[in-house]
Amino acid sequence: MSQTVQYQRHDLSQSRLAEAPLPPLGEGEVRLRIESFSVTANNVTYAVVGDSFGYWNFFPGEGEWGVVPMWGHAVVEESRHADIAVGERVYGYLPMGQHLDVLPVSVSAGGFSDGAAHRQPMSTIYNQYSRLNADPEHDPAREGERMIFGPLFKTGFLIESMFRREGWFGAQTLICTSASSKTAMATASVARDKSPQIRRIGLTSAGNVDFVCLGGFYDEVFAYGDIAELPQRPSVLVDFAGNAGVIHAVHTALGDQLNYSCTVGATHVGEGFGRDNGPLPGPAPVLFFAPHHAVAAIQELGPKGFGEAVAASWSRFIDEAGGAVTMAEHHGLEAARSVFAEILVGKADPAVGNVIRP
Repeated sequence: MSQTVQYQRHDLSQSRLAEAPLPPLGEGEVRLRIESFSVTANNVTYAVVGDSFGYWNFFPGEGEWGVVPMWGHAVVEESRHADIAVGERVYGYLPMGQHLDVLPVSVSAGGFSDGAAHRQPMSTIYNQYSRLNADPEHDPAREGERMIFGPLFKTGFLIESMFRREGWFGAQTLICTSASSKTAMATASVARDKSPQIRRIGLTSAGNVDFVCLGGFYDEVFAYGDIAELPQRPSVLVDFAGNAGVIHAVHTALGDQLNYSCTVGATHVGEGFGRDNGPLPGPAPVLFFAPHHAVAAIQELGPKGFGEAVAASWSRFIDEAGGAVTMAEHHGLEAARSVFAEILVGKADPAVGNVIRP
């Protein structure tokens, strides 16, 4: 038997633990036993926009009940693939559960993709698994940090890459909402390194201002209540919160000084994601979809150059961010439900990174 956590797709406050027998493996298939995964605001975003971007389709649930994708590590428990041995460990996209059956294709020393038919319509980026024995990004001492920061960091890297390709739309300032979120910190870190001429401003709740300031990723940090005091300079806004009121406040405060606005995440669930708060001054927000921009960055740098650039920025970022977050390890899927519920209602501590061992 194997367990998964399932959520009501249109009411994420409702979840259940589902149990089902493991089916026999088909020819060429591999069964992964999930060892660990992180639960972050990124996973909440997957669920909030799951219908729009197909995130519910990776690990099908039952009817209105869906399984939220996670990033984590797994070990091969059973294999019917000649090139993949029992006991091998991998890193990649996993369900919030205990097992995942995959059909490895494009197998190389460094990894493989899941060739399962239901996953092919989605972005290939999410179907790739790294084989840890030959993975240059794998550091046994930092598996927790990789699960928590790795996927979010790459999104931040791609955000900065997009802005740099576009000449920052003529802006002098980058404004990040939900500044304590890991993707926002990653974006600010890469911008500081690759676009030092851009001033970085973080917006966060009043209770998180001190934490965000200690991280050192931003030149200035404002509480949401102080948005009206934002400096009047040509700016771009990257929204990680999905809080319609905050987006409206920033657009109103900056008006014509806001050159570009994009929405990445939805950490403020229940705070008006997509809600109409009246006419929005300035540019219409554009939804940032990382896989599309990954293609552009790889075309610009080439696969090898892109990998090297990400690795260099990742090393710099994790040296700084890793020390800012305390790892908390939890055991069992009930713990995963509890952590997800805290993040969903905004009660999670940004200084704690949560790792689940199901």
